Amino acid sequence: MAKFRTDCIEKPIRMCFRIIGHFIGTHPWWFFIVPVIISTALGSGFYFLEDRTSNDIEEEFTPLEGPAKMERKFIQEYFPQNESMFSSLRLNTDGIYACFIATSKTNILTVPHLEDILVLDSKVRNMTVEFEDELLQYVDICATVNGSCSSNAILNIIDYNASNVDLINLTFPTHTSTSGRVSLRSTLGSVKINNSIVQSAKAIQFFYYLTEFNQSRSVIWLTEFIKLLSEESTNVTEVSYSTSMSRQWEFEKVPKSIVPLFSITYTITMSFTIVSCLRLDNVRNKVWVATIGVFSTGLAVLSSFGMLLLMGAKFVMTVSTCPFLILGIGIDDMFIMISCWQKTNVHDSVVDRLADTYQDAAISISITTITDVLALYLGYSSPFRSVQTFCLYAGTAILFCYIYNIIFLGAFLALNGQRETSNRHWFTCVKIPVDCPPGKSRRYAICCVGGAYDHDTGTEEEQPISGFFGKYYGPFLTQKWTKASIVVLYAGYLAVSFYGCFELKEGIDLGNLASDDSYISKYYKDKSTHFSHYGPNVMVAVDKSLAYWEEDQRKTLSSCITDFKKLAYVDKNFFLSWLDSFQVFANDLEINSEITFKRNLLHFLEKRPMTWQDIHFDADNKIRSSRFFLQTLNISTTKQQKDMLISLRKTAKKCPIALVVYHPSFIYLDQYTVIVDNTIQTIVVATVLMLAISLLLIPNPLCSLWVAFSIGSVIVGVVGFMALWDVSLDSISMINLIICIGFSVNFSAHVSYAFVSSTKADSNEKAVDALAHLGFPIVQGAISTLLGVVALSFSENYIFRTFFKLIFLVITFGLVHGVAFLPVFLTFVGMCTNG
Repeated sequence: MAKFRTDCIEKPIRMCFRIIGHFIGTHPWWFFIVPVIISTALGSGFYFLEDRTSNDIEEEFTPLEGPAKMERKFIQEYFPQNESMFSSLRLNTDGIYACFIATSKTNILTVPHLEDILVLDSKVRNMTVEFEDELLQYVDICATVNGSCSSNAILNIIDYNASNVDLINLTFPTHTSTSGRVSLRSTLGSVKINNSIVQSAKAIQFFYYLTEFNQSRSVIWLTEFIKLLSEESTNVTEVSYSTSMSRQWEFEKVPKSIVPLFSITYTITMSFTIVSCLRLDNVRNKVWVATIGVFSTGLAVLSSFGMLLLMGAKFVMTVSTCPFLILGIGIDDMFIMISCWQKTNVHDSVVDRLADTYQDAAISISITTITDVLALYLGYSSPFRSVQTFCLYAGTAILFCYIYNIIFLGAFLALNGQRETSNRHWFTCVKIPVDCPPGKSRRYAICCVGGAYDHDTGTEEEQPISGFFGKYYGPFLTQKWTKASIVVLYAGYLAVSFYGCFELKEGIDLGNLASDDSYISKYYKDKSTHFSHYGPNVMVAVDKSLAYWEEDQRKTLSSCITDFKKLAYVDKNFFLSWLDSFQVFANDLEINSEITFKRNLLHFLEKRPMTWQDIHFDADNKIRSSRFFLQTLNISTTKQQKDMLISLRKTAKKCPIALVVYHPSFIYLDQYTVIVDNTIQTIVVATVLMLAISLLLIPNPLCSLWVAFSIGSVIVGVVGFMALWDVSLDSISMINLIICIGFSVNFSAHVSYAFVSSTKADSNEKAVDALAHLGFPIVQGAISTLLGVVALSFSENYIFRTFFKLIFLVITFGLVHGVAFLPVFLTFVGMCTNG
């Protein structure tokens, strides 16, 4: 195994890079100016940014081919909404509505609270808006039932008189009054009952549904509703509010909130890069190289984003985090190139030094770029548009960073090398002496002398921090007791990580798409606190022409419905069925023939006009489809919601009669059914791909396996610790796990390649040599990446904070693997040598 090598393309790549470096070093000005011109041209694509921006929550955060979207299409085709007979139960979308939740710490069903609520309800209903020179109130645009606006069940029960609440024995979850039987499941929250009699409730929820006939009018009314509720105060009642458009409106505000953060990030990253490249020698100083390195990353983002916008690519909110990430990633290769430049002989020509630099850095910068880009482009296969678009933009930006570092940064490295060769000052470009002339002051020696180098090796003098890794840290790490401690530490790391993996939650809470200080955050919190026991009313639709008049067919359908009622997440005491009601209606009538069934059904429907919406007749007057309703419950967690959805669909599929289950919320719940499998699939495929690349570029197959091991180890750590850090597995964290694959390779590949390329004989010496050469650049890259995203930690939005949390975990664990775990593990395998 020690003699078996897989570096079939390593030498050709190194030679190719040497040729490129030689050519760029010969014509540096061309390669310095042309990229700026190209970037300016491609940057024109930002003209289309507004047109290309897409912030639709459903399109971004739900599976593109989710089953619920097909189910919705079926429901919309056979059960279109009736504008004159509005029913929230029968909505095939979320509808257009405004809502508020009134809460009390003790009991909301008291006279003072209800008086507050009645005043607020009156203000909402009497609120006036102007649309096309017409004054409109709620009554003018409300969703109607037989010409009247829908109203709140509780206010109807107390007849809009708060004092009546003490005279009524309110029952829950349903209440029967003179106006009929009504469900209070979505109206009263945190209810305490005694023999079905309500003792107290902590919340009442109000909905104001609007017609969908003219959405422009409705949007204006909803905007005024938000304004009214934001300015309104009540005497004793706390109120939270939202609308059907609020989530989308608040989501669209989020990208603007991070614009100030980018300027902070750019300043921090620029400062760190300059300081880390600062040299006390006035000639060997790399301040301008660092500055151009950051500028090169900016050009790469400008060019890549501009090109994609010119090509018509959509720009979604998740892409807003890309510049933060790319700014950190982009300068990693710069640190490697500077490190390689400093190893070249100062007496060689600039052309030869740049050629040597490119040859030395070729594999290190290529393997990290190839793995990052491939991992991200592989993420484009995700079923989530937000993940696809992010991966497209981020992958292309990293590719441009690679190209610009080679041509643009490399060209400036050559220009800076020409300055160094002529021993000119880094700031004034005036020639200065190598040694301090006699009689000159110490101040002159500090400011006006430079150009020193190591006379033994002919290379630039080693930086103190670089020497730290070779002289102190490396030998310390390879001590036996240190290795034993590292193994114990790694075992603890794995134990905590695996524990966290089993605590992982799935799916994104849509309330988190808004900023923390958004008004809808309080609404979602109140809704979760007080209205989580009962879930949505799920439609069960028959997807075939069924002979309902045949008793066998009715028994089969009834058996399937019974299976639904047996499910843990279905309320056995609630089932709304037109067929059951019809059979009670026709108890003494003949319904076992098609003719009599249809004739009596028409009589039945004439007395119950709302039920017409649950039966679809085709052109031949046959029942093509019909639907029933189930009440779900106990689905407060994402796992329960996922299990509920899967169990409903499995039960429907098991029925001999073709059934479709649907609720508008299923559009978003679909993410739970695909996120885990898709994430695992992407990670496995990407890891195998990374292993193949490592086998091609790293001169030893066993060390390539260690790279694959590092990827898996870092991913396990990130997944485990992100669960402990209260981050769920959703489309946002999925993006970061894809990034994790590339970053894991970055750290491990650098160390593995340096280890097997070392000319040292002993494995401990190889590890020390690898850390001496690349320890500092790896740490520089890690810190620069963290600084690139640290500003996101101050964001008031879950998405951006999640990006920071996961990038922090990825970089931290990747760095620890690169400079601690992996060097130690490599010393354990004697076969992993250069031979």
